[in-house]
Amino acid sequence: MDENRVEGTVRNVGGKVQEQVGRAADDAATQAKGKLNQAIGAGQDLLGQAADATRDTAGSLDQWLRRTIETQPYTTAIVAVGIGWLLGRLHRPL
Repeated sequence: MDENRVEGTVRNVGGKVQEQVGRAADDAATQAKGKLNQAIGAGQDLLGQAADATRDTAGSLDQWLRRTIETQPYTTAIVAVGIGWLLGRLHRPL
């Protein structure tokens, strides 16, 4: 779990508490700060979720690539040569 998710959740909960305290004290500024902290916490939590998803996707892509190279080495070599040839053609005038 990404640290942004934890910090975002803590900030979101703290903002809810701050908003309730502002509501109980009838203080609009404290309520507004609480809502702001909730929004920032939610955004930080979303950032953490995106980082987790990216990390998981990169891991599964790495596993797929390793498995493909191990099970189909000749096909992998042919594809690598083809990509190298295409990249080489990009730098030559037609």
